[in-house]
Amino acid sequence: MLPKITVITASYNSEKTISDTIESVLNQKYPNIEYLIIDGNSSDNTISIIKQYENLFEGRLKYISEKDSGIYDAWNKGVKMAQGSWISFVGSDDIMFEDTFSDFIEFAKANENVNFISSKYLLVTENLKPIRVVGVPWSNSMNSYCCIAHVGSLHHKTLFDKKGIFDSNFKIAGDYDFLLRCRDIIRPGFVDMVSANVRDGGISGRQISRVARETVMAKKNNKSQGIFKIYTDYCIMIFKFVVRTNIINKLK
Repeated sequence: MLPKITVITASYNSEKTISDTIESVLNQKYPNIEYLIIDGNSSDNTISIIKQYENLFEGRLKYISEKDSGIYDAWNKGVKMAQGSWISFVGSDDIMFEDTFSDFIEFAKANENVNFISSKYLLVTENLKPIRVVGVPWSNSMNSYCCIAHVGSLHHKTLFDKKGIFDSNFKIAGDYDFLLRCRDIIRPGFVDMVSANVRDGGISGRQISRVARETVMAKKNNKSQGIFKIYTDYCIMIFKFVVRTNIINKLK
């Protein structure tokens, strides 16, 4: 029997983009997918849009809508609900390519020791104009910054069983904190393909100073680097963001 994948999307007032995300999950070639949408009590048409897809998923789509304290609180609710042996997190403005989860499971079958699988994604503008490809294999660079492409990646549920859930004190870098927490038991695999379009309009793209501060906090919490290196990387991150913002503004 094919292993079940639980795909979790956190949403809040996502009426402009969530249809693209839902359809990209619906159109996956991999058949054994449970889809959980954890909504933060949206005040726009997000919920009515979600309801339009319920019948199309034939019981595989579940959603809740209630106040939460941020994306990691929402993800934690999803993890607790998840029935799959693999768990993936997809943003409410991300678009997964239809072969992604089939290719991931094929990789998992061929590499039975892995408990985390990532790939690459194409960063795009809000109008889906390409910017750059993001994502490389897990390496020691993870101690400095989140070099892997986390969108759509597969986490074996045993990682959460052994290391707990996301720290909801984080608002942006909680996934990086979790992965650093797992680094002593994680057995990463990498599928060398672009698996999704990711709009450059998410929380992390808008709040670089907070991203940088939370990255520092994650590295301190998990003792991944010495203090001098942590703050050197902090300065480099801010500089790179300034350069990248200038490039993106020219593309718009």
